[in-house]
Formats: sequence, structure tokens, C-alpha cells
Amino acid sequence: MDLGLKGKYALVTGASRGLGFATAEILAQEGTHIAINSRDQENLDHAAKKLGQYGVEVMTLPGDLTDPDAPGKLVNATLTAFGEIDLLFTNAGGPPPAAFEDIDEETWDQAIDLSFMSHVRLIRAALPALRRSQSPSVLTVTSVSVKQPIPDLVLSNSIRAATAGLTKTLALELGGEGIRFNSILPSWTHTERVEQLMTDRAARMGTSIEAEIQAQNERTPLGRMGTPEEFGRAAAFLLSPAASYITGVMLSIDGGTYKGLF
Repeated sequence: MDLGLKGKYALVTGASRGLGFATAEILAQEGTHIAINSRDQENLDHAAKKLGQYGVEVMTLPGDLTDPDAPGKLVNATLTAFGEIDLLFTNAGGPPPAAFEDIDEETWDQAIDLSFMSHVRLIRAALPALRRSQSPSVLTVTSVSVKQPIPDLVLSNSIRAATAGLTKTLALELGGEGIRFNSILPSWTHTERVEQLMTDRAARMGTSIEAEIQAQNERTPLGRMGTPEEFGRAAAFLLSPAASYITGVMLSIDGGTYKGLF
């Protein structure tokens, strides 16, 4: 299937590794020119070198999405280089695991900036450019915890739900302008974030990381964690013109982990 992505321009945040990089790589394979963001320039340079092999334009944009000014700067830099933005992929690292009573207000504020306001600020900054695009699409990254809370992740369980609400609302408000908004709700995927969570779980349970990964795999109907590439393929499709009649969708990519009907 031709996804219709050749020659499009995308801004992908949290893109030097993990889910963001996997998405950027599929987009690049499909001919999309990409601006990639993360906090570390060295990691960005490494990612850009990999993406460059697909013959598309790649620019690197270091920046911390918890900085209120960063999203606007990223969008402006992308527009300066490319002149347009067709696709916006908003992704940031997750907040730390912790029990509710161990979290102070400063940590809550930091988590809100990271996992909610980063999406708000990126979308708000990119909206004028998206309105000019012939195939505008926004994809937010949340978590399966939006539908089924995960133990000891009260920050993520609470705040990512706000991003899902934002995504659905914007799909309704801006659908008349042809701008699509969707979200992917990943579950356990082999990334550094999951390694962090498994390390925390092993420490609390007095086990090993390997044991906790195995236990999680056994609780997943497909018997394994997902790969970033599996996530990236779904993300590229939702962003693409091939998904032109899909908006307001909260897509779980979880190997069947979520047990609800909807």
C-alpha cells in the first residue's frame, strides 16, 4: 500500500530512540522529510545519520519539552527549514513510577509539563502550519494506562488521560478544517522506558529484571512485548493520507493486554 507520505514534512518529538525513532524511520522509508527532536544532540546526530540513508531531508532539533518555550521554537525551526508541517507526532518520556503518597507537588507539575502540556504547546504552535497543509495529521502518544491503569504509575495513569481527552476534543473541534487527531496507547514495548519500569518493579518485588519481563510476557495474550518497529508502522499509517477517514481514535497497541471491549 502506498501511504501517500512521499514529499510530506513531519515534526517528530522524542525521536532519537525508542518509539519516536521507530516512527521517524518508517516515515523516512516512505519518503517523508523529518525534523527530529530530543534533549541530547549526540543521540539526535546518531539518529539522523540512520534516517539519512533513506534519501530524505533530516534536521535535528535539540530541546527539552518541559521548557514552555521549547515547543514553539521547535515548530518555528521546522518551518524555517522546510516551510511547512504536514504531520505532527507529539511524544515525550513518561513520568517516573512512584506511589501516590511519595509524590510531591513539584513532581506533579513536572509530570504535567512533560506528559500533557508538551502536547498542548506543540499542537498550539503548529496549528497555523497544519491549517495550510493539504493532509494535516496529528498523532499523540499516550499509554494503555489511559484505559487500564498500571500499578505504581499514578502520574502516568492520571496525566496521560488528559492528553487522550485533548486529542479527542481537537478531533471534534477541528475535524471541519480537515485536521485529523489520533492517539496511540502503547503497552509494554522493548524500549528504555520499559527497562526503567521493569528495574523499578524488580527492586520493589525483590526479583530480577529478567524475571519481571518474563512475568509480564506471560500476562500478555501474545506472550511477548511489542517492538518499536511494530509501533512505528501503526503510527506512520495513522499519520498518513492513507488513514484519511480516521480521526479521534485511541488505538491500543498492546498485544491484547487491555481487557476491555472498547
